[in-house]
Amino acid sequence: MPRPGRHDGANRSLPLTSGTRTPARMIRWSLIPLLAIAGPVAAVPQAMRTPAQDAVATRPPLIVPTIVARYPHDPDAFTEGLLWDRDALVESVGLEGRSDVRRVDLATGKVRRRATIPAAQFGEGVAAWRGELVSLTWHDGIAHRWDAGTLKPRGTLRYGGEGWGLASDTAGFVRSDGSATLTFHDPATMAVRRTVRVTIAGRPLTQLNELEVVDGSILANVWHQPFIVRIDPASGRVTAVIDLRAVLAETGVTDSESVANGIAWDAARRRLFVTGKRWPTLFEIRLPA
Repeated sequence: MPRPGRHDGANRSLPLTSGTRTPARMIRWSLIPLLAIAGPVAAVPQAMRTPAQDAVATRPPLIVPTIVARYPHDPDAFTEGLLWDRDALVESVGLEGRSDVRRVDLATGKVRRRATIPAAQFGEGVAAWRGELVSLTWHDGIAHRWDAGTLKPRGTLRYGGEGWGLASDTAGFVRSDGSATLTFHDPATMAVRRTVRVTIAGRPLTQLNELEVVDGSILANVWHQPFIVRIDPASGRVTAVIDLRAVLAETGVTDSESVANGIAWDAARRRLFVTGKRWPTLFEIRLPA
């Protein structure tokens, strides 16, 4: 995804805009008004609603999670991807010359194994598939394949466009590229199977970043936003927004690039973990039923 000194923003629109460029500090909380409770608008018959009223009535709910547990996290890790695999965390870390994929002990935050990405490449999201890990690179169109246990390299795959987030479900991979589009890939070849445009209250939602598949839905960080969106993979519609403002505040980070970015799901024990770039803490959170 974009990083300081590497991105001028010329080809991107910001979240919930129509292509106009707005400084990140001005759009940081732009989701909040959109997610306000519709109130009496919902009672207006659909046939009588204006387009603005209809958009308000379809706003997704705002979900406030509970923090269940806290674990140490490498405060120097520029986290790009996170997942749970074989009773350990897998984390992809970015920045040229510092990018790697690592297996991390949950309790201590210590790195058990590490695989280094070539110094000229910027490591991005990572996903697991049948005994392998596949990690993206931002601009190079190269996906690295690793043995999931040993992190020994197993070759590479190619894809078009930018690599931001990557996740897997029972059918294959889903990739974000910073736009409002999610791309679904064949896990063996990275061939594109389909795409879906993500919308929130009928408007495209850009800057989709780190991804995770949880119970059939896609969870996505939104770059420079303290929220995770839950996406219906069939329609692309945002069905809920998870509010991480309290979690972010607890970290005490002040760098504007130390954004929320990292979602991992332990399906066996139904544990959801979140962290961010250079965060000192990884959080286990629980969503309300």
